[in-house]
Amino acid sequence: MSPAPEPTSWARDLVRGAYDLHVHVSPDLMRRRVDDLCLARSFGELGMAGFVLKSHYVPTAERAQVVSRSVPGVRVLGALALNASVGGINPLAVEVAAREGAAVVWMPTVDAANHRLKRDQLPEGATPPVWLALQQELEGRGMGVPPVAVVDGRGGLLPETERVLALVAEHDLVLATGHLGGEEVSAVVEGATRLGVRRVIVTHPEFPQQGIGPEQQAALLRPGVFLERCYTTPFTGKCDWAEMARNIRLTGPSHSVVTTDLGQPGNPPVEDGLALMADALRGAGFTDAEIRTMIVDNSRLLAAAPEAPA
Repeated sequence: MSPAPEPTSWARDLVRGAYDLHVHVSPDLMRRRVDDLCLARSFGELGMAGFVLKSHYVPTAERAQVVSRSVPGVRVLGALALNASVGGINPLAVEVAAREGAAVVWMPTVDAANHRLKRDQLPEGATPPVWLALQQELEGRGMGVPPVAVVDGRGGLLPETERVLALVAEHDLVLATGHLGGEEVSAVVEGATRLGVRRVIVTHPEFPQQGIGPEQQAALLRPGVFLERCYTTPFTGKCDWAEMARNIRLTGPSHSVVTTDLGQPGNPPVEDGLALMADALRGAGFTDAEIRTMIVDNSRLLAAAPEAPA
């Protein structure tokens, strides 16, 4: 295995104060590169503000509070992914997570109908995601479940989806679109806007299973909607770096938020991901101000944190 890339000192300085809104760390059902406490300490040492704990299977709000209290100066945020293990599109799960302090609600990921249909469709040479083997193992042991639907046969939001979006708005949570397909994402973003959700992340639109092209990305733009640019998507060969850069140029840095989606054992350290992305974006011709907008300013806005000092 080749050594992990090293961020430049310029990039380290630029991402100070940022949140990484999408990480996968231990404890988890899958092997991870680092645990949450160690990551929080690394973030503190590097001057980064915090991160969101994402699990495809369990709520993380209680755990996030423990980590935050254990590492003063680093704010760790909890989340909920609406997969079968929490009841799918389950308003009660959202209400409970909100009362526990969760910050982000993901629409279904590994149990989304679109995900199930397309999960094996990867570009040649791309690194398979670690959740694929786990899902196949669970199904092989008779623990497969029907896909979690968010829309009806005509593409309209299901009543329970509408209720979930209303609760996200009521508790002022961030909504992320998960592993939905393009038409589902459009329906959810429209519904979220209509129901008063103030902050929406369109989850890794360049990921092959999402495949949200530039025209649809542009059509999704509205106040409070951010397109997520994950470091791992191009790093693991699931899209081309140039494709992501073109999409950012088309939709504008003000509507993009950079995350890492890191934590897998074979990938770079999680704490390096935002800085590595800063270096990649600089190489693609983005200005320091544009990169800071995408990595620091927009992540802090979504995390409901005060504006970072210049």
